[in-house]
Amino acid sequence: MYDYHAHTNYSDGAFLRWMVDAAADAGLDGIGFADHCNVSPEPGAERYKRALGFNLDLTYERRREAIEAVREDAAVDVFDAVEMDYDPTHEAAIADFLAEAGFDYAVGSVHELDGANVHARSHFADKPESERRALVDRYFEKLVALADSELFAVAAHPDLIERNPHLRGFATEDHYAAVADAFRESRTVPEINAGRLLDDYGTFHPAPAFLDRLVDAGARVTVGTDSHEPDEIAPRIREIDAELDRRGLDPIRLDEAVADV
Repeated sequence: MYDYHAHTNYSDGAFLRWMVDAAADAGLDGIGFADHCNVSPEPGAERYKRALGFNLDLTYERRREAIEAVREDAAVDVFDAVEMDYDPTHEAAIADFLAEAGFDYAVGSVHELDGANVHARSHFADKPESERRALVDRYFEKLVALADSELFAVAAHPDLIERNPHLRGFATEDHYAAVADAFRESRTVPEINAGRLLDDYGTFHPAPAFLDRLVDAGARVTVGTDSHEPDEIAPRIREIDAELDRRGLDPIRLDEAVADV
């Protein structure tokens, strides 16, 4: 079992060494560190990432040195990855940065709608239902564009909007079908993400109906616990493993799938 989506203190997670040791204790064969990164040229995005410390565009070389050091005695494979904020209007900047940085693989995420992170409940709370439905339409349009861009090996938490109760429940079968078609034609693989499985949201990404559609369409999947703390890895990987067994799914190995990219 490989966990291709975890975080370290190079964005909003715990110390890298602690996360590697926890991955080994959880029985994983490998863990990929996909710390948050945004290369949008917009001033608001720049202020946001500096405020939160999401500065992997400036620190990835230092983190790479840390990964190389920990690999020397790690009991698991350790991958040098990135979770990149995606917007179709910033594809050129993203492509340039990924080509320059040379990560083992890149994870793409759609985090922003209407100028706000989709987790920002207060931003969406007072919007009329029609506007929130339109924003969910836009979210899935961005997700299709992410797959079409061929910039990423993995699409993270592909229905992230479900975490926000003000955006939850507006996804439709048409949305799912469009995304399934895009992934079927793309090298980008959606992940089974357990980042909110054991808290108040309480389910995987993609949600069951969405994952059903992806599996029916023949889309491949990979695995991401989206862990930020060491003690999150083991319980999340147990739940993912049980879900894979229940569905009879065999997640792909990214080091094999992207070897020719």
